[in-house]
Amino acid sequence: MKVKPLNDRVLVKRIEEVQVTKGGIVIPDSAKEKPIEGLIMAVGPGKMSEQGQRMVLQLKEGDKVLFGKYAGTEIKMEGEEFLMMREEDILAILEG
Repeated sequence: MKVKPLNDRVLVKRIEEVQVTKGGIVIPDSAKEKPIEGLIMAVGPGKMSEQGQRMVLQLKEGDKVLFGKYAGTEIKMEGEEFLMMREEDILAILEG
């Protein structure tokens, strides 16, 4: 299924990190907080300005981003979880 976000919304897939303590113990999912990093999977065309022109998003597909802990709306497609959020909910683009 292909999803095309509307306006200034983006589709984000959380980046899950396997957490292991220094002693080699794997921390189970139930004990971890949800990650606040993700990968942009799809972007909308941009918000309309008051003059009727599209304001292009700064984000693009493939960007690794940092977002707020409670940002976005969780959606599930084909067994995978994603977040749909506005561009303004993205705190930073992670580089490197």
